[in-house]
Amino acid sequence: MLLPGGVQFLMTTVTFDTLVDRLKVAGFQSEQAEAVVRAIAKSHDELVTKRDLQVEIAPLKWGMAVTVGGIVALILKSFFPH
Repeated sequence: MLLPGGVQFLMTTVTFDTLVDRLKVAGFQSEQAEAVVRAIAKSHDELVTKRDLQVEIAPLKWGMAVTVGGIVALILKSFFPH
């Protein structure tokens, strides 16, 4: 959902309108409730998910595996030269 001001709001369990409504019921004025939800949405924009980390770390894991494999090969070669 794109909020006024170009802020993108992605929340899976609670929608923008539902959260605004809950804040209104709790005593917030409409403008205040919308401002709070916009602030929350903007702060969530820079959060990293578990999936984001998995995608970024996968190439590092492969690189480490190749490096360790090369080191093991060099160690074995030094103990068992041809």
